[in-house]
Amino acid sequence: MRSFTVRPAMPVARSGATLRATSRDPESQRLAEDDARARDWKRWGPYLAERQWGTVREDYSEHGTAWDYFPHDHARSRAYRWGEDGLLGISDRQCRLCFAIALWNGKDPILKERLFGLAGPEGNHGEDVKECYYYLDATPTHSYLKALYKYPQAEFPYAQLVEENRRRGAHDPEFELADTGVFADGRYFDVTVEYAKAGADDVLVRLTIANRGPEAARIHVLPTLWYRNTWAWGRSGEAYWTKPNLASVGDGVIQGVHDTLGRTRLTAAPGPLGQRPALLFTDNETNCHRLYGSPSASAHTKDAFNDCLVHGDTARLNPGLTGTKAAAHYDLEVPARSEVTLRLRLHAEEEASGEAFGDEFDRTFRDRIAEAEAFYAARLPATLTEDERRVSRQAYAGLLWSKQFFHFVVNDWLEGDPAQPPSPDKRRSGRNSEWPHLYNRDVISVPDKWEYPWYAAWDLAFHMLPFAKIDPEFAKQQLLLFLREWYMHPNGQLPAYEWALGDVNPPVHAWAAWRVYKLTGAPGHRDRGFLERAFQKLLINFTWWVNRKDTDGRNLFAGGFLGLDNVGVFDRSQPLPGGGHLEQADGTAWMAFYSATMLSIALELARENHAYADVASKFFEHFVAIVDAMNSMGATGLWDETDGFYYDQLHVNGMHIPMRLRSMVGLIPLFACEILEQDLIDRLPGFAKRLRWFLENRADLARHITYLAEGGEGHRHRLLALPSRERLERVLRVMLDENEFLSPYGIRSLSRVYGERPYTFELAGHEYRVAYTRAESDTGLFGGNSNWRGPVWFPVNYLLLEALERYHHFYGDGLKVECPTGSGRMLNLLDVAQQLASRLASLFLADDSGRRPCHGRDAPYANDPAWRDLVLFHEYFDGDDGRGVGASHQTGWTALVARCIERRAAARRRSATAGDPAGAFAEAQA
Repeated sequence: MRSFTVRPAMPVARSGATLRATSRDPESQRLAEDDARARDWKRWGPYLAERQWGTVREDYSEHGTAWDYFPHDHARSRAYRWGEDGLLGISDRQCRLCFAIALWNGKDPILKERLFGLAGPEGNHGEDVKECYYYLDATPTHSYLKALYKYPQAEFPYAQLVEENRRRGAHDPEFELADTGVFADGRYFDVTVEYAKAGADDVLVRLTIANRGPEAARIHVLPTLWYRNTWAWGRSGEAYWTKPNLASVGDGVIQGVHDTLGRTRLTAAPGPLGQRPALLFTDNETNCHRLYGSPSASAHTKDAFNDCLVHGDTARLNPGLTGTKAAAHYDLEVPARSEVTLRLRLHAEEEASGEAFGDEFDRTFRDRIAEAEAFYAARLPATLTEDERRVSRQAYAGLLWSKQFFHFVVNDWLEGDPAQPPSPDKRRSGRNSEWPHLYNRDVISVPDKWEYPWYAAWDLAFHMLPFAKIDPEFAKQQLLLFLREWYMHPNGQLPAYEWALGDVNPPVHAWAAWRVYKLTGAPGHRDRGFLERAFQKLLINFTWWVNRKDTDGRNLFAGGFLGLDNVGVFDRSQPLPGGGHLEQADGTAWMAFYSATMLSIALELARENHAYADVASKFFEHFVAIVDAMNSMGATGLWDETDGFYYDQLHVNGMHIPMRLRSMVGLIPLFACEILEQDLIDRLPGFAKRLRWFLENRADLARHITYLAEGGEGHRHRLLALPSRERLERVLRVMLDENEFLSPYGIRSLSRVYGERPYTFELAGHEYRVAYTRAESDTGLFGGNSNWRGPVWFPVNYLLLEALERYHHFYGDGLKVECPTGSGRMLNLLDVAQQLASRLASLFLADDSGRRPCHGRDAPYANDPAWRDLVLFHEYFDGDDGRGVGASHQTGWTALVARCIERRAAARRRSATAGDPAGAFAEAQA
């Protein structure tokens, strides 16, 4: 039944993938070999989650209380059902065998095997990791990976972090690890983890433990190898293998045997003083006695290493030196302000050759580091400054480190497992019960492997743009994956995320597919097979939107929260108070954007297959109908002529009430613009005839189609845009006002005017209030850990940036606006886009004092050499000062900063050479 997810060892090459002998750099050659399935370079990678506990997948509770059902306190003792987690670790792509480090400073109450953070109900702004770790480098085949973890020498303040954050309210700042003082005087270890591949199944590991403190300090380091538990659930078939085995086969050598992974060895080199590490063994089995007071299935349980080190209890270790979890135990004394290095090697038994840790080991690391440099040098502009290059490299590193094995079979999850306690009947009609077809067992780009260790459909679409730069085939395959029948609902809806698969995310998948198509090949050499496959399935998704989200059939769409969490007056994912419904400016604009993108794709496919011209005509009519409804239904549609802005409209008790709240909702209509090339239209007579018919016979609708033939330069375009030129200018006047949306670091999600004068609205005797909240949320909507009432968010800023570039491609220097509003400085829209890109990039770039706005006022990041080159890519940013807020490692969509930095460099180059406008547009789009 599920054979479609099995990956044969050497399947057919993917669409568009070819293998040719070239002089390309070694990492590019590895990518080509992997794409052609000549060598499986991506079998091993950073696919291990940073948090598996507290996820929906592991929740078998009656009422869906995931945080309570599997808390952090259980993680060290309880076998996971659907995945694994570990500290800066790796696994094979099916997460059969995992490797990560564990640490103990001799003082902590538990072994540090995973990152710690607050559960959703514990944090004053929802779930929140309370650790300091950084993704520093990575290549697309994971031939080189580097990350850093800062481990305190004092006892880790678990209880203090929980208690202080519980005491604080939504209006208080979060209490972070650094606030406890554990890093004072440099009394911590910098633990750097590096992986380098000598072969596709030969991974070298180098651990560097640096003592930053003034005194020698002791640390226990346990590089740990274990098999994911697939045998304890009473199931058989795909992904349920018989119990594998790890065993000691010599000094510092662990051998693993697995049904499908075969024989694997981990060899641990002696420590810095020549001492051999002790090998410890146990099983990846639940300690039922500790958790439930009942007998355990095995005498050797998952928490045996913790109990051995922390409590001196060796009872659960396997004295026979065998099991399904093993570690090499190094007991180290690191001198003050010094470092030690540990070396290990994980490889398939057949790949063993020569001395494990000879000169070749260090040479491999040197080669892979040099190859990483060469790979990025070929892809990043040579004109980047040193700091711009540093930020870009870390952005790509975080993007690559955030690939995660994700396993979720909803039907099995709802049923419960035969060998486990019966699943509560209520679950069968509860969360995700309408998605029994969903079968996920893939490596997926996730937003943040601790805070959001699951996919989010609209997040993933944005991830693929920076991915297109460094791993085009991965970008294409990820987009196609979500359109496959074991992901997409039979009705055409895309799965949102595990907490509510049926939630509605903005329809950006088509845009991502279109952009990836254009970014991954020159005209005439693009992967049409990919585009056509995506388009065919997107037709089904588009139909779902039209049928489900246009309540009255008037081309005015709802859609729910649409990714913007708490942006509205009401929780838009719930029934409205007093009944009625919302006609959403953003929901309708998203559908216009979707229609225009599908039109462009259809026209591109029609270049070689004119049958697609008929489909293009259909999307053209959809676009025009939606634009007309939004601009003129009921005289003005969702446009407010007085304010010069788009608003949601509430329909309740026979009244139509505009929700006159200036938010990102009213800027999203600007996204809906597309450039049509007249030369292509002329090659498609059927489509051209339909277009002319509209222009000549439907003047009531055609007023929203702008046409311009530019003589003398050979540029002939049509612009399809939701706002007219006059309305575009009026919205931009508000957007570029520093007292409203324009911040030093991008476009805010809510106008700043609501800081002193909050928006209020009365309905059914209740007053609703929305205030500008520049950083963390002060409401509990959507868990309270996201805030769209003021901060700067990368995804919508990036779409605005691209839209401005398209408008400029049409209007050129014929349209200039004041930027900032009131400054007297007139810029064309490409220059405005470049200003926006530069402001977004400046979030991460150090100023003259060494301060990066994203780090707020944290002094170590500006002054301490051990901190100042480290960059975090947060989920969103303070609307006033740029401080990073929310998930601290959301290098998914925030990796878009790399593209902003490239635009910043391109703008510098053009200002020096005065390049042509058409070339500027092409460069920005590429």
